Amino acid sequence: MEAVRGMIFTCIGRGHGAPAIPATREDWEKMRREPWLQQMCERVKKGDDELKNRLPWWTPHCAEYQNNHRAIADAVRPLNRLMLDFDEKGHTDEILEKLGIENGEIKADTCKPLLPLFAEESVRGGSHVLVELPVGMSAEEAQEIMKRVTGFEPDKVVKGVDRCIYMVSDDHTRYVNPRLFETHPQPLSVSEGSGQTQGQTQTAEVSTPLPHREGTGESLHFKGIPYSSIIDEWWRRNGGEPAEGERNVKLHKLAVNLRAICDNKKEVLMQVMPRFGLTDVELKSVVDSACKEEPKGVSKVMQGILDALEMGIPSDEAEDAEVVAEETGVKVNVKTLPIGLRESLVGVPVTMHMPVLCSVMPIAAAYADQVTVEYCDGNTHRLGLMSIIRGEQASNKSVCKNAVDIWKRQLDEEDSLARKREEEWKERKKGRKANEKAPEDPHVLIRVVPVTVSCSTLLKRFKNAQGHTIYSFGEELDTLRKTNGAGSWSSKYDIYRLSFDFGEWGQDYNSDAAESGVVNVAYNWTMLGTNGAMRKCFKSDNIENGLSSRILVAEMPDSSFSKMPKFGKRSAEDEARIQEAVTRLRSFTGLVDVPRLRKAIETWVEEKRVEAAKDIDHVKDTYRKRAAVIGFRCGVIFHMLSGCARESKSCLDFALMMAEYCLSQQIKVFGEALRNEYVNAQDECQRYGANHSIFDQLAPSFSMDDLRALKRGYCGESALRNIITRWRRDGWIEKTDSKHWSKIKVKVNSEK
Repeated sequence: MEAVRGMIFTCIGRGHGAPAIPATREDWEKMRREPWLQQMCERVKKGDDELKNRLPWWTPHCAEYQNNHRAIADAVRPLNRLMLDFDEKGHTDEILEKLGIENGEIKADTCKPLLPLFAEESVRGGSHVLVELPVGMSAEEAQEIMKRVTGFEPDKVVKGVDRCIYMVSDDHTRYVNPRLFETHPQPLSVSEGSGQTQGQTQTAEVSTPLPHREGTGESLHFKGIPYSSIIDEWWRRNGGEPAEGERNVKLHKLAVNLRAICDNKKEVLMQVMPRFGLTDVELKSVVDSACKEEPKGVSKVMQGILDALEMGIPSDEAEDAEVVAEETGVKVNVKTLPIGLRESLVGVPVTMHMPVLCSVMPIAAAYADQVTVEYCDGNTHRLGLMSIIRGEQASNKSVCKNAVDIWKRQLDEEDSLARKREEEWKERKKGRKANEKAPEDPHVLIRVVPVTVSCSTLLKRFKNAQGHTIYSFGEELDTLRKTNGAGSWSSKYDIYRLSFDFGEWGQDYNSDAAESGVVNVAYNWTMLGTNGAMRKCFKSDNIENGLSSRILVAEMPDSSFSKMPKFGKRSAEDEARIQEAVTRLRSFTGLVDVPRLRKAIETWVEEKRVEAAKDIDHVKDTYRKRAAVIGFRCGVIFHMLSGCARESKSCLDFALMMAEYCLSQQIKVFGEALRNEYVNAQDECQRYGANHSIFDQLAPSFSMDDLRALKRGYCGESALRNIITRWRRDGWIEKTDSKHWSKIKVKVNSEK
């Protein structure tokens, strides 16, 4: 047999009849990234059937053949795997969702005891799913399980270990499990206690899955997280590893907490538990003792460890993540983020994840400027976004600038050439002779402008934009405020407000020296600033006219008396993936349909309406509407970056997270000023929190005097009558006599 160096995981060949050459993981991945392979796939997709036989292929059912001869008799290292073909076109993402696979990760073991190893969309739109079979299960039984789980029937022809599959380019790949590349994987076994024996077809959902080996030796994982990492984090949070005299006590406590994620299986605990010198008999005694206690599910501490490790948070930041989640109400799961957004958070402390995400959203949306989307109300939107990252001096706002700078590279490179042309034109115009005709304006496209740009120059940039979105990044919000202090701030303010909805703006001067015209404003920006600058820019007279509700505000963590944060560095590969994300966004044109996202946002904004109505909270009612729009547009960006055919659950979760964060920050920063405007105008009432709902505080039967007493004089009579009218219209109350109303319990409960 030919000797092959490196890790052999499969065999590949070039074209029909080529020998089965053992290959490394690097060989496989490199071939799938070849430009010529992508071109071949495109030609086959368009109908070049003869070219299909010239595609390279690989053998997922066997790792090695004797003398590189692909035949059943020469199979040296067969693998207990089955490649399932789904011929129905265009259903790959739906099949993956049924299998519990989202954004390249397994989120739920829906097809247990089968283990998905690889999934791709075939060159003609079908689906390939490679699964590993447990010991004793036949291929036919596996096909029945997949049919039940996915709702699609795979090809019933059972292929042998000599089967090859044509290789397609990497952009067709939807999921790859690291176990795919193992040469001697530990055999899977059917879970005990599920009413199933080896070789029987699974007919019902199985409870919490047993952890399976994803490596050889003692490397065990729980839902992709190594047990060694879980145990290391446990020691860090619970006083460190056991010292002399406390070994059995600490190991017993660890076993009690691990058993919930080991499906209460003693044999699994015996494999994952550290020993610290214990013999098998002694460790078994500790495990037996731990398992005698009544199971209580995953403890709060263990769940916190799993959440932190699942999000990829370093150990020394895990507690910070929990504090941030408690303070802001949102938790960024880095692992579920798509390309570009995930790499933007590399090296960023967890407390700064939201500010960095909010800072890159406007530039990401600016790249997708050829896209339109239909919102919940039926109107068509473009992706207009503006964000302000606020924080006190020396609060490390530069971490946002570093991320934006990488995203901005392609625009900067293109603008540098355009600015050079413009400078040359200015020099020719300046150096021409008195009787010489002025050179023609090149009308260059420049998309990145300083925030201090004059209105006249900004109008010129809009006129030359060729349908693209202009972008600005400002390091100091206070600088912007000062440059607009001579009266032009109000004009710039109108431009910003109109840009959110792609509105019309212009100016008309009777002079050749000033720019004139009317344009649709497509202008996204990101600004950094202190809280003081925010207060000066958004005074009471600037709150109510609409800009405050159109801004995505993010808050840097309080750095008072805190230790210096540690920042990591993005690799060249991380930066390249951000550029790949930029290219992906620029490739989208026309209407992007997101029905699931529309439904999720519509539900969220209605829930907030009910909350605001019960609290008579006009501030929340005002800000919830555009917070929903902002969250929706962020969700669209996520969806385009994810590359999925339809919106994934992670996409919906991300959009709702951004909407929730946007609403809370807008209320926190601008709410009091807007509330004072309402109070001063005697139009509305003081806002109450969710725990002080006015409606809930009223008795089942109440009068106007009862409501007036709760409002404590903040509402006039007309406002109180409006409140009663609104509640009646929503079906919350009914009138019982001339002075009393009663709550309608069934209808109110249905709203909760």
